[in-house]
Amino acid sequence: MKWAVITGSSSGLGLAMTSYLLEQGWSVAGGSRSGTDIEDENFYDLELDVTDAEAVDEFYRTLKDLTPKVHLFIQNAGVCEMNPVSKIDIENFGMHLATNTLGAFFMLQGLKPFLIEGETHIISLLSTASKFGYPEMAAYNASKFGQRGMLESIQKEWKNLKLRFTPLYSGAVDTPLWGNLNSEFSNERMLSVEEFLYVFDFVVNAPKNLRLADLTFIHREGFLE
Repeated sequence: MKWAVITGSSSGLGLAMTSYLLEQGWSVAGGSRSGTDIEDENFYDLELDVTDAEAVDEFYRTLKDLTPKVHLFIQNAGVCEMNPVSKIDIENFGMHLATNTLGAFFMLQGLKPFLIEGETHIISLLSTASKFGYPEMAAYNASKFGQRGMLESIQKEWKNLKLRFTPLYSGAVDTPLWGNLNSEFSNERMLSVEEFLYVFDFVVNAPKNLRLADLTFIHREGFLE
């Protein structure tokens, strides 16, 4: 049985990827703060706050009781808020960095003992915001650019382990996130969850020697403006 770990498994793309992997026969440990409404004998719903180093340690202690090795790790947990620079306070900026950058670091640091040389696949949902700046998203952009740089550093540091790293630079995907942002963007120019899963399926099932180093995918009408 192959094991996958997904952070942010309770909603949106995290929930969709969790459901997909369970349907494909994986055992999945999902980490979230609110819990995940999935009932499956191969799903393990674990409490996780990626911003809390002690909570991350507890997550991995529990995971060790389930499996000694992780075949697939999906870094999905994150936060995103839209505010003009003049309205971003230190607390808001820090929240983005704590979740999207530092939280990703905590999870990868704790993952090290579970890595399988030559096999573990690490997928990170970076979004196009880790490559391109968007207006009213300075805090989110900064945190995702930071996550991207950290991931590239760790990939080189762990080079001898021959792991697979796949950063996903997706455009906007039509999930409940956008309703919470009170944005004026039209969902007609967003990818659907099904379209995202089409790419995700390709990535998960790609040959082991195929490296997808810069996979950017957006709606055919281009970036949101």
